Amino acid sequence: MSTPVTVVLGASTNPARYAYIAISRLRAHGLPVVAIGRDHGMVGDVPIRTDLPVGTPVHTVTLYLNSRNQAQWEERILAWRPARIIFNPGAENEGLASRARAAGIEVLEACTLVMLSTGQY
Repeated sequence: MSTPVTVVLGASTNPARYAYIAISRLRAHGLPVVAIGRDHGMVGDVPIRTDLPVGTPVHTVTLYLNSRNQAQWEERILAWRPARIIFNPGAENEGLASRARAAGIEVLEACTLVMLSTGQY
């Protein structure tokens, strides 16, 4: 995969979860998505993985995990060197945001769904 992807961290097969809806809407906008969650499954045509495949270029990480559940992912997220990280409502984490900014990563406290619906994604 050579096109930079959006990583949805906190993916779920539950259609009522915002991460599920985000994956569906990102795909509807034609964007490449890697969904990462605790358990394997599918959201439409997107498999849910438990980690990022090696060598996958990342443009955006959109977080659907609270700060406590992000802790195990922080080093990996920074190592992926995304252009931006979106902290969706409930995923705010000033520690990770500060580290990301220091690494030159754009940090947004925003809602991926709103960004998509308003053309700001």
